[in-house]
Amino acid sequence: MVKIKMRNAAIATLMALIVCACSESYQNHGYVPSEEDLSILEVGADTRGSVDEVIGAPGVSGLGGDDYYYIRSRIATYGPRKPKVVDREIVVISFNSNETIENIERFGLEDGNVVRLSRRVTDSSIVNTSILRQLFGNFGNIDPSEIFNN
Repeated sequence: MVKIKMRNAAIATLMALIVCACSESYQNHGYVPSEEDLSILEVGADTRGSVDEVIGAPGVSGLGGDDYYYIRSRIATYGPRKPKVVDREIVVISFNSNETIENIERFGLEDGNVVRLSRRVTDSSIVNTSILRQLFGNFGNIDPSEIFNN
């Protein structure tokens, strides 16, 4: 009777762990100022310094100019599945040549497109060359006069 109760308890515990592992969880990344904070700023009057004082410095600036970018993302993960971005908000504060606010824009996930980032990698000439071939290939490049002349 005790073995049956222990087995049932173990099965119940295992089932609870499986259910908890498959529950959806969310991660929040970044910061976007609220609409109330943005309403304090005046286009054409406030400067970069006053923006820093009122809503804080941005996480990203200078993408293609000296604009401020505030970015917030909410990512959902569900068990072993690939994480999915469920919400993204971007606030862009652009400045004119006088360092005063020119425009304040807000974008959401529905406004944007997926942008794939790419890396530039320099091709190597040693792709199909083994380590031994590389080592033995250097023997002909050694000038003995450089070794013995000090």
